[in-house]
Amino acid sequence: MDATPNLPRPPRVPVFNMPAVVTASVGLLVAIQALRVLIPDEWDITLLVDLALVPARWTLAIDPGRAEDVLRAAAAWPGSALEVEARKAFASYLIAENQASPWTFVTYGLLHGSWAHVLLNSLWLAAFGTPVARRCGAWRYGVVALVSTLAGGALHVLIDPLSTLPLVGASAGVSGLMAAATRFVFQPAADPVLHANRLPWQRPSPARLQSIPELLRNRAAALFLGIWFVTNLLFGLLAVPLGMSDASIAWDAHLGGFAAGFFLLPLLEPRRP
Repeated sequence: MDATPNLPRPPRVPVFNMPAVVTASVGLLVAIQALRVLIPDEWDITLLVDLALVPARWTLAIDPGRAEDVLRAAAAWPGSALEVEARKAFASYLIAENQASPWTFVTYGLLHGSWAHVLLNSLWLAAFGTPVARRCGAWRYGVVALVSTLAGGALHVLIDPLSTLPLVGASAGVSGLMAAATRFVFQPAADPVLHANRLPWQRPSPARLQSIPELLRNRAAALFLGIWFVTNLLFGLLAVPLGMSDASIAWDAHLGGFAAGFFLLPLLEPRRP
């Protein structure tokens, strides 16, 4: 006779404790990087040329008369003679192409320069995309990520219009989600004892967003924002490559995405009783 009590089956614990839309986003970025590793180099170069955001492409589409400026800028970048010739050849290709490729304002966020680059972005996406998706739902999460990606690309083109270096990476969209999460994740926990060992983005979502003055008075939020801005400023001034990508990883795209997410979230905030 079996004396084991007939206890209810314990609930199944998900492998990834993230909303489905965040898990799908991370999976998509990783799958695209894996595909780029597997396909022939010629296909990968074509993919990069067609989907990465190249500021000079937009400058030439709007004002073809700046072709000489683009060629001079391509030749002025430091590097070996072979690298300079390659950049000049690519600049000549862009001049002959004379096509804006508007989809690249979004598709550049799907490509990455290396596995380190995509894994780092995926880590931040999981950390800060999760609270935004839980608070606002899948479609608002998607809108924040998309608009932040667009804003980051637009600011990069405005600041460096003659660049022929392809811009890649989900950093602008991730920065927007990070900024959106900053509006609420650093508020004190409703139950400090229960959530003492949880990181800010792992706690239940507060009832309302913090205003800008409240964020500045919130020591944790102000410290986080300060570190984020100083770090990106150093990347811009020192051009620190971190060995993560052969393409451009732009601080200005991060800044544009961050600003978009920070100011967009209050407009998308769902109505609450």
